[in-house]
Amino acid sequence: MKKQFKTPEAGDKIKVILDGRTEQGTLLDSHDRGVLLLKLENGYNIGLKKEDISNIKIIEKKKEKKESEELKLSGKKPIIDFYLTGGTISSKLDPETGGVKWLIEDKELFAMYPGIFEVADIRVKTPFSKASENMFGKDWIKLAKLVGKSLNNPQVKGVIISHGTDFLHYTSSALSFMLGKLNKPVVLTYSQRSSDRGSSDAQLNLICSAHMALGDIAEVMLVGHASTNDNYCYALRGTKVRKMHTSRRDTFRPINCKPIAKIWQDGKIEMIDNNVNKRGKKKIDVDAVFDDRVALLKFYPGQNPNVLDFYRKKRYRGLVIEMSGLGHVLSEGKNNWVPVLKKLIEKGMFVYAVPQTIYGRLDPFVYSPGRKLNKIGVVYLKDILPETGLVKLGWVLGHPNWRGSVATARKMLENISGEFNPHLGNEFLV
Repeated sequence: MKKQFKTPEAGDKIKVILDGRTEQGTLLDSHDRGVLLLKLENGYNIGLKKEDISNIKIIEKKKEKKESEELKLSGKKPIIDFYLTGGTISSKLDPETGGVKWLIEDKELFAMYPGIFEVADIRVKTPFSKASENMFGKDWIKLAKLVGKSLNNPQVKGVIISHGTDFLHYTSSALSFMLGKLNKPVVLTYSQRSSDRGSSDAQLNLICSAHMALGDIAEVMLVGHASTNDNYCYALRGTKVRKMHTSRRDTFRPINCKPIAKIWQDGKIEMIDNNVNKRGKKKIDVDAVFDDRVALLKFYPGQNPNVLDFYRKKRYRGLVIEMSGLGHVLSEGKNNWVPVLKKLIEKGMFVYAVPQTIYGRLDPFVYSPGRKLNKIGVVYLKDILPETGLVKLGWVLGHPNWRGSVATARKMLENISGEFNPHLGNEFLV
């Protein structure tokens, strides 16, 4: 006999009774007719076989959407230009599908995160909505040009950019080089956990970002949880930061340097590194160029150097190679990389070495493999992050007048946006 109970709609809050237990949550659309999909209050989804369900009670019907009035600037608070580009922090739960949709309007952002609207007047801009793995040079160029206009607008106090976490440190590096010496803060932020979960890191990250965007530190910074607790955030330099954990809320860590500052929800800012650029009135010159004919390659034991032929045939201009130790690859035997790299460099390829250890600095002169590579023209990029090295090379090669073995190497070794730290200590303990 077919079970009879009132049929709820997707978005309704319901209680499901089955097998002597109950489950409560929001009903989602299910692509399987035999399965009822439920979003629990802890944020997780579960599937329940309909044949096991004895009863369903509707606790609360879904709220019908109402058109809200357009948000207006108060005229009494400082203005922050907020760029929504994608990622978990720039999305909202769709109760009918269980998936997420991109935020595109200021009223949507206000509904999700009203706290930042108490700190400043927020002007929401949506240049594009993408997962961070889908972004590359043309997106960085577009974003840099738009942010540059905001920075040169005397009404704007600072800029916030929401972004997906996975490749956020690539974008922060690109903006660091393209925007140059800033006159106002540019803050990139994120969330590891969606806003519908009680453990979401979005609220604290956004509030701390707003405080930094209104502060005096005119740098490209990444702001997010400093620990697994909801106590304070770090401001991290855009060229010296990396995602270090798949799911922890404090996933981003400073690499080969210390954090710039700590930020609390009440607006308190404690400086850690005072070697920063300060807010000014001079307009910035945006230098948004990028040559995407560059690649990042990780060396591993026994790797055949024939892989380098692919980049030569595809007419790549530059390679950044993550090398072992102080800067080594195979330098003897049948898979000797040295003669292959030598031919590439002689044909005009720019080859740069970065540390795959992430922490520490390369030194080609300690062991013979490094000395061989240095002799054939491989340039060692000290303590730079591999991702930052790739982005910097694409940016440098985007300038035709900087191309050439000497000119390119000179620019790549110039400390343009704090990508090198001349005084390494125990920063890896931070």
